[in-house]
Amino acid sequence: MARNSNSNRLRSGSSGRFFAALLGLFSGAANAAWELNLQEPATAVARRVYELHSLLLWVIVVIFVGVFAVVAYSLVYHRKSKGHKAATFHDNTTVELAWTIVPALILVAIAFPATSALVDMRDTSEPDLTVKVTGYQWKWGYEYLTGDAAGVKYMSVLSTPREQIENKAPKGEHYLLEVDRPLVVPVGKKVRILTTANDVIHNWSVPAFAVKTDAVPGFLRDTWFRADKEGTYRGQCSELCGKDHGFMPVVVEVVSAEKYAAWAGEQKQQMVAVAEDPNKVWTLDEQLALGEKVYTTNCAACHQATGEGLPPAFPALDGSAVAKGPRAAHVEMVLKGKAGTAMAAFGEQLSETDIAAVVAYERNAWSNKLGEVIQPAEVKALRGK
Repeated sequence: MARNSNSNRLRSGSSGRFFAALLGLFSGAANAAWELNLQEPATAVARRVYELHSLLLWVIVVIFVGVFAVVAYSLVYHRKSKGHKAATFHDNTTVELAWTIVPALILVAIAFPATSALVDMRDTSEPDLTVKVTGYQWKWGYEYLTGDAAGVKYMSVLSTPREQIENKAPKGEHYLLEVDRPLVVPVGKKVRILTTANDVIHNWSVPAFAVKTDAVPGFLRDTWFRADKEGTYRGQCSELCGKDHGFMPVVVEVVSAEKYAAWAGEQKQQMVAVAEDPNKVWTLDEQLALGEKVYTTNCAACHQATGEGLPPAFPALDGSAVAKGPRAAHVEMVLKGKAGTAMAAFGEQLSETDIAAVVAYERNAWSNKLGEVIQPAEVKALRGK
C-alpha cells in the first residue's frame, strides 16, 4: 500500500510539473513584445533621458550589489554556528555619518544631469511650429496655430476596426495604436505643444520624444519636441480618463519640410472644399448618411451602434425620451452635454452640420422613425443662446 501511494504521488508530481511547464510555454507565447528598455529615442531630449536612465540603472545596480554583498557576507561568516555573538553596542558615529553622507553625495551628483535635462524639457521658447492639442472622451483634437498649416483643425480618432476589438478578426500590427488622422510635423523643427481638455484630465504621451504632458480642462500646459528623423511615432493617453481610456492613441507623422508644406496646402484646400454652405437645405437621406458616420465616430462607443446603450451609465437612445422628445432639447443635449453625467458637450468638437446630421440620425434610426430633418440653421440658432 505504501509503495502504491508513493508511486501515485510521484506520478501526480510529474503530471503537475508537466502541466506547469506547458502553462509556462503558452503564457510565454502570449506575450506581444519582449522589449525591456525605453523606446528608441527620436529627439535630443529623449536621448538625454535615455542616457540618464541608463546611468541611474547602473548606479542602482552598484548600490544593490554592494549592500547585498555585505548582507550576504554577514549571514555566511557571522552566523551563530561559527561562534559569533551579536554585538552589544547601540550606535556607531562613523557608520551613521557614512550612510548619511554617501547617499547625500550620490543624490547631489545625480541632481546635476537630472536638473539640466528637466530644464531643457521645459524650454518651449522660440518654437518653429505651435499646435494646440485638446483631449476629448475619447479622441484628440489638433489645431495648428502657427506655421504653414496655421488654421488647420481636425479630430484624430482610433481607426482599429471594431471587429479586431471584439475578437472577431485577427489583431493588426498596430492594434489600438492607429488613428484616422495623425499629427503631421516637419522633421528637424521645434514643435511646441499646448495641451488642454474638454471634459476630464487626459495625458498626451509619445515615449520616443520623451513627451508626457497632462491635458487639464480649463488650463493650458505646454511641452515641445524636435524629431531628428522621419517616421511614425506612437503613444497613448497616459491618464485614466474613463471607459475608453485605452482607445485614444497618439500618432505623430514626422515628414520632410517639402512633404509637410504639401500636406499643409492639401489640408487648406480640403477645408475650403468642405466649407459648409449655411444656406444649404439638407434632405433626410443626406442627413442619415452623414449622421451615421458622425454617430459611429463620436457616439457609438457609449450608446452602442444598436442604440441600446450600456445602462445605467450610458442610456439607450433607441426609444428614449430624448431621441423622441422635443428636438430643441435633443440638440441642446448634444451641444452642451449634461452636467453630472458622462454625456460630453460636442459643441466645440462638431460643426453645426455634423450636429444637425447626428441628431437627425438618432431621431430616425432604429425604432425612432420620426421622419424629422434637422437643418444646420436650427443648430446655429440654439448655439447662440
